[in-house]
Amino acid sequence: MEKSIQLEANRVVTIDASGVYYRDLNAELRNIISNGVDKIELKNVYGQRYIGTDLNRSVEIEVVGTPGNDLGAFMEGPKIIVRGNAQDGCGNTMNDGTIIIHGNAGDVVGLSARGGKIFVKGNVGYRAGIHMKEYGDKKPVIVIGGTAQSFFGEYMAGGILILLGLTLKEGERHRADFIGTGMHGGVIYLSGAVENHQLGKEVGVAELNEADHQILRQYVGQYADYFNYNAGEILGRKFVKLFPRWLRPYGRLYTY
Repeated sequence: MEKSIQLEANRVVTIDASGVYYRDLNAELRNIISNGVDKIELKNVYGQRYIGTDLNRSVEIEVVGTPGNDLGAFMEGPKIIVRGNAQDGCGNTMNDGTIIIHGNAGDVVGLSARGGKIFVKGNVGYRAGIHMKEYGDKKPVIVIGGTAQSFFGEYMAGGILILLGLTLKEGERHRADFIGTGMHGGVIYLSGAVENHQLGKEVGVAELNEADHQILRQYVGQYADYFNYNAGEILGRKFVKLFPRWLRPYGRLYTY
């Protein structure tokens, strides 16, 4: 690892991750961060797992390549920028910090996230936002520029999911089924056509109020800044609000 690390001015470290085993890479990341650097540039990343997992310091990690599963899992504070796609489970149970993906992401993005923000420029796979939750001032946010596969927002208990539909062609609808199945908290803002049969039975549909528009202005504005979009054009699209109709839709199944 010593030969692949370069220390630059203003406390920026560059690591060539080509061929580096994921455990060795993550151990070196922790060691470098403990020495108080401001930014780490990871180059030639090819599927290494758990990058940024359980880190609790305000540091920026820029990933060039494709990180493996569980990017930023249990994270509390860092900012991770991915110059490419991400695999499954990014932001798994994250508590704070920001993940910005300049591509697509795989399945279960933000699984059980308790806080922090995830921005995905393109599309995501299945079960994005599953089991998201919030407590006190902790409220996770996921903004997805494209579309998602089925079970989007499944068992969602809190937080904010925003699906922009920017990758859909004119007249094309989202293909995800079972959107919000088991949802009992939080809110989903969705732009792009969906049929009623694509929504979980627990989901209600409403027009946006001023508070909703304020939320969209904040997070769509951040999305536009990160990925060089025009926020006004995105906000001019038609959005609907999906909300849980019941507090605990399946609670009676587990009571005696």
